[in-house]
Amino acid sequence: MRASFKTVALATLLLAGSPALAACLQQETENNNTEAKANAGLCSGQVLNGTIGSSSDVDWYSFDTAGTGDISVSLNHGTSADFDFYLYRSSGSYILSGQSSSRPETGTYRAASAGKHFIKVARYSGTGRYGLTVTFNGSASGGGGTTPPASCSYGARPAKPSNQTSYLVGGSADVCPVLTAGQGALLLMGGGTDVDAAFSNRVGPQIKGGNIVVLRATGTDAYNTYLQGLTSAASVETLLVDTVAKANSAYVEWAIKSAEAVFIAGGDQSAYLNAWQGTLVQSAIKHVYDKGGVVGGTSAGDHVLSQHVYDPDGISGAVSSEVVTDYCHSTINISSNFLSFPQLANTLNDTHFRQRDRMGRSAVFQAKLGSTGRVIAVSEATSLFVTADGQGIVDGTNEVYVLRADAQTQYTQTTCGKPVVIKDLLRFKLLPGESYNLLSNSTTVTPIRISIDGRNTAFYTPVSPY
Repeated sequence: MRASFKTVALATLLLAGSPALAACLQQETENNNTEAKANAGLCSGQVLNGTIGSSSDVDWYSFDTAGTGDISVSLNHGTSADFDFYLYRSSGSYILSGQSSSRPETGTYRAASAGKHFIKVARYSGTGRYGLTVTFNGSASGGGGTTPPASCSYGARPAKPSNQTSYLVGGSADVCPVLTAGQGALLLMGGGTDVDAAFSNRVGPQIKGGNIVVLRATGTDAYNTYLQGLTSAASVETLLVDTVAKANSAYVEWAIKSAEAVFIAGGDQSAYLNAWQGTLVQSAIKHVYDKGGVVGGTSAGDHVLSQHVYDPDGISGAVSSEVVTDYCHSTINISSNFLSFPQLANTLNDTHFRQRDRMGRSAVFQAKLGSTGRVIAVSEATSLFVTADGQGIVDGTNEVYVLRADAQTQYTQTTCGKPVVIKDLLRFKLLPGESYNLLSNSTTVTPIRISIDGRNTAFYTPVSPY
């Protein structure tokens, strides 16, 4: 069994793009605090990632335009900062700036003359990461155009190991649709009947006819024709990956990284963690998200998407009526940091929620995460599709629940060996069509407060917390 839960701070929002050609600048290099030390090699349309690390930090970049034409700038950053940009020719004062509180900060200079230009990124307030995209006539790499999409740079499909089981419907080639790096999406599905609308209306438009990979440790190819029919994907390949060796194979890595969507089927989340954590599967899944694809899962596949994962790992499953009687009940085991998505930082996902009365156990899980932790619980036949800006929309026939604390919440008794007593936990109930922003914790849905008292047989207040 892996180590039990340990508190992890809220992950910082990263506005990360996917790898592209080496000739294109993708990451800031310090010290670039002056025009003379500007980082060169900006490519048109390529996301560049940088950091404003202090109140005195400014970042300079240079690029060359091949002819007269428009220069468009987009500067994105987290909600806790306000950054500005300034566009300069090789001499003189700035010719374009973005100095509002907008996010992203954007602007276009019409018909700029050919030659060298500079971009300065500076802070108005706050510090943190940012993503800078400049679109112009020409390329810093001298190619005369924009960088090819990263989804086309994986080479030929490696040979499949003899012990690797896979099922493929559609073509075997990487079709290379152009995605928007840094604009990945997540699909959280609660188990039971799958939600057709989530695949046809959410996933399909995001992946633009690309390739889908289904990951599981055991099972069949049942998702292949189903997903291809709903999303118009060029191909769907199911991979059975049940060992660390398979999870580290070049074939599995290539299939995942070259895909535009990864869907993790139901099964056993502990089996997934045991076989995939710390392997090429782990990094390849994150790569798909970073390049603008979709990463999703149902039941156990939903569980492993959050920063913290309920991980029974060979012990009996946690039941609400049992775990509320002991804060350190033997069925509670939480693992962390398999995947890292900004929207699911300091979050634990739960599934089959209302149908299996999991409110009690999820309230205990939330207490384990601490006052800044959060549980996102999806009922069966329901899904939550979450875009890169944190906005989650509910599809399906039932509901999604969010459990979190505020200043009024009291963890009255959270001691090993004693019943759990929690008062005034916030409970949001999201119905189909309703939304919740996972980055800002904002929604138009009004929450209720629930309490848990494991000393009582009827341990919920109100009696029906759903």
